[in-house]
Formats: sequence, C-alpha cells, structure tokens
Amino acid sequence: MDTKLLLTITVPSGVLVNTEADSVSLPGTEGAFTVLNSHAPLIASLAAGDIVYVAGSEIKRQRVEKGFVRVLNNKVEACVEV
Repeated sequence: MDTKLLLTITVPSGVLVNTEADSVSLPGTEGAFTVLNSHAPLIASLAAGDIVYVAGSEIKRQRVEKGFVRVLNNKVEACVEV
C-alpha cells in the first residue's frame, strides 16, 4: 500500500512543484492544517504563508500569497499565487 501523497503546486505560469510527500502543511484562511495519507476530501482557500512538505528526511517550503487547495485520493493540488 502506497503511503505517499502526490503534491502539485501550480502558479499561473505553470507547475512549480510536482513531487511525492509524506505530509503537507498548508496555510488555510481558517487556520493552518496538515494533510496525511488517506485524508478526507477537502477544498480550502489558502492565505499568505508557507506550504511545508516532508519527503523522507527532507523538509521543503514554498512561500505563497494566496490560493486554493484540493485534497482527493492522496493527491494535494494547490493553485496559488507566489
């Protein structure tokens, strides 16, 4: 059973990030939240802050100004402005 999430972060000019991750933390407009494997389906708006994703022992950050995220079937798809 695959326990990875597929994270895609897109900006108006194209794809910024397309990778597998163990967890993804996002700056929601109603508060920060973290997505793990088998998360319930979700659509949320994003505020200014960092999308932080963990892949193995690496922790990476992507600064965003605003946007939206959809979580469905272990896919985290964020459409943002940076």
